[in-house]
Amino acid sequence: MSASPSRSQRLDPVAQDWDFPRSSTGLRVLLAFAGDAGLSPRTTLLGTGLRADDVLDTEGRDRAVEITAAQELRVVRTLHRRLGEVGARVGERYEAATFGAFGYAMLASPTVLDAMSVAVSYIDLSNTFALPRAEIEGDRVVVTVSGDRLPDDVRRFLVERDAVAVRRVLESLVPGGVGSALTWTRSGASIVFGADQLDRPLPERSPQRQALAAQVCSDIVGARRARTGLAQDVRVLITQRLERGAPMGEVASALAVGERTLRRRLRVEGTGYQELLDEVRCSMASALLNGRSTMPVAAVAARLGYADAAALAHARARWRRTAVG
Repeated sequence: MSASPSRSQRLDPVAQDWDFPRSSTGLRVLLAFAGDAGLSPRTTLLGTGLRADDVLDTEGRDRAVEITAAQELRVVRTLHRRLGEVGARVGERYEAATFGAFGYAMLASPTVLDAMSVAVSYIDLSNTFALPRAEIEGDRVVVTVSGDRLPDDVRRFLVERDAVAVRRVLESLVPGGVGSALTWTRSGASIVFGADQLDRPLPERSPQRQALAAQVCSDIVGARRARTGLAQDVRVLITQRLERGAPMGEVASALAVGERTLRRRLRVEGTGYQELLDEVRCSMASALLNGRSTMPVAAVAARLGYADAAALAHARARWRRTAVG
């Protein structure tokens, strides 16, 4: 969407609030920072229902599972309680590549303006809590990072982390950066730079790679945005527990409610636990069996919490009948 910006142009984030699922890649940054400060993964993840093995594989690499906003917020509160106002220092550790396809879609964009457009269009693929929005005011661009809707106890931590991270990504887009200045406000931050920077071409621009990354982003957010509210969080928690069969009791416990309450609240949202479990399994089965994965069917079955390949085949047949019906 490269174009000469108008005086009134605004770039608003597609998400209206911070309570969206997010990849655990951002959680890896928090775990690494905590580890350098002497906190163990077990301590850092306390109260999230997550273990280090859920987030990292045996070689310490990120597994990129989905987590809820509440789980990341719990980790942030642990860091804040143990280490104090270190949000800005944590923010220094984020870069575009931290965010996977979302980051690559920005880096492969034609210009700075196009990269910013990608950022606000897929902001729910980031780990931000303080949602950024940009406005072009004459010869300057003002990016506002607001903490107005954030929890009081960790507002400063989150604003400082997210504002520093946004600025770092912005400055990394072109050689020498865009020359932005970061200032703190009463409840947020502002990042200001010249509007003449918007049309600067990105060194890693590639229409092919950008289109591919954007399609991946669209596929991911399509699945996430299909559900909202409690059902959205339940889908994420199911995904984290699939290999163990995702027992409803475990998910209810993670949400601090009883199974009967969970059933009732899901019914109010027009769905049920088994329906969400089937959605997650069907989506993951399609991704693992129809893509480029070379994973054996038996391994896919185990990943989805089935006893064997036959059980997975039976489930897929049932999903097809349901889709046809």
